[in-house]
Amino acid sequence: MKIGIIIHSQTGNTLSVAEKLQDKLISEGHSVNIQRVTAVDDGQMEPSKVQLRGIPEISSYDVLIFGAPVRGFSLSAVMSAYLSQTRSLKEKKIFCYTTQFFPFPAMGGNRAMEQMKNICQSKGANIDGTGIVNWSNLRRGKMIKEIIDEISGLLSYQG
Repeated sequence: MKIGIIIHSQTGNTLSVAEKLQDKLISEGHSVNIQRVTAVDDGQMEPSKVQLRGIPEISSYDVLIFGAPVRGFSLSAVMSAYLSQTRSLKEKKIFCYTTQFFPFPAMGGNRAMEQMKNICQSKGANIDGTGIVNWSNLRRGKMIKEIIDEISGLLSYQG
């Protein structure tokens, strides 16, 4: 399958998860590209005011994996702006993950994930899987592995 991992990463944490995911999926025979969503001002907190600079094209992918950090207890404004501008996500397998500093999902991760899912669903997507990585949680490595294993397993099963 041709897989696009579309991420917004500020500190490199979201990117590091994407790279581990890419390695796993390539080892299973998939074609995988990581593309970064970037903005003119990465500090902008209001999605409607974000000016995107890096806008990944997604039409050629069979599977899309969206990854983004939590900012201010919400989905990063950059990813929110990107997804809001994306056209249809119908007929694509969609997975989403977020990374956050705080140790528990209730500290913004759950809210950010709901925001990401809602935007994707408004574009016609059925979400096939989600995950939240709490960066300061001692189980961070296990969380990352669980996300990778879930996505890998679902793609192997559906593929």
